[in-house]
Amino acid sequence: MCAALAQPFPSKPVRIVIGFPAGGPLDQHARLLSDRLQQVLGQPVLIDYKSGAGGTVGAQDVMKAAPDGYTLMLANTGVMVINPAVYSKLPYGTLKDFVPIARTAMQPLALLVNPQVPANTLKEFIDYARVRPGQVNYGSAGNGGISHLVPEMFKTSTGLFMVHIPYRGSAPAFTDLMAGQVQFMAESIPQAANYHKQGKVRALAVTSRERNPALPEVPTVIESGIRGFDVVGFYGFLAPAGTPKDVVQKLSEAFRQVLSAPDVRVRMVSQGADPAFLGSDAFATFLATEMPKWAAAAKASGAKLD
Repeated sequence: MCAALAQPFPSKPVRIVIGFPAGGPLDQHARLLSDRLQQVLGQPVLIDYKSGAGGTVGAQDVMKAAPDGYTLMLANTGVMVINPAVYSKLPYGTLKDFVPIARTAMQPLALLVNPQVPANTLKEFIDYARVRPGQVNYGSAGNGGISHLVPEMFKTSTGLFMVHIPYRGSAPAFTDLMAGQVQFMAESIPQAANYHKQGKVRALAVTSRERNPALPEVPTVIESGIRGFDVVGFYGFLAPAGTPKDVVQKLSEAFRQVLSAPDVRVRMVSQGADPAFLGSDAFATFLATEMPKWAAAAKASGAKLD
C-alpha cells in the first residue's frame, strides 16, 4: 500500500468523464486532446460517458470520485455556469465540489437573422426590432441553454422585447430560422458560418471580443455599438475537490503542452472551438467571474429547469 502511494502521478490510466452521449461536441473535443494527453502523461486516457440531466449525472460521478487526479470531468458552459443558475436543487457546486484544472477552448456564437429581415447590420436589426415590440421571435435549442440566454443578454443590453420560441435542439430551431418562422437566433460559429455562406441565414455579429476567422467580415457585437458585450461558451477540465495541488499543477501543465501543438490547434478550430488555455488558478478566477453573469441572464429570462 505504501509503495503504491509513493508512486509518482500518474501511475495508472486517467478517466475523463463527459456528461453527454458519445458523438457530440464535447466528445469530439475529448478525443482530439486525449491522444496527445496520453503521450504527455505516459498513461492511457479513457473517455467515459455518463449522460443525463444536462451534464449533471456526469458531474455527480466526478464529484464522488477519489480526489487523486485519475478522474477528470470535461464540461462546458452549461454544466459549469448555466446549470447552477437554472437548477435550484443542483447536486453540485462548481467552485465548491471541483477544482479547475484547465480551460481548453472558447466557443463564440453568431447572432443570426432570417435573410428576409431587412437588416444588414446589428444596428439595423436593433432599429427594426425596436419599433416592433413583441413581433420578432427568436429560436433556441431549448429553455435555459446558451442559445436561450445569449439572446436574453442581448435583449437586456438593448432593451428590446423579443419573444422566445424554445425548440428541442438546435436543428429544428435552425430549420425554422431559415424558413422565417423565427427571425433571430444565436448559434455556434461552425453551423452559423456554413449557412451564412450559403445565404440561408445572415450573420450580423459575433459575440466574442475579437472577430472570428470563420466569419472574418462579420463584426463583433462590441464593434456594432454594444459596449462590453463579450459572451462566449467554453470547455474545461475539472477534478474532484481535494485533489492535491501538485497533481492539479501536473495535469494543468499537461493540457498546456497539448494545446501548444499546432496540429491540435488547427484541428480544434475546424471543430468550431478556439484554443484558449487557462491554468488552474486563472480558470478558477474565470469561472468565478462568469457565474454571476449567467445567473443574471437566467434570472432575467425566468428560465428554470427543476
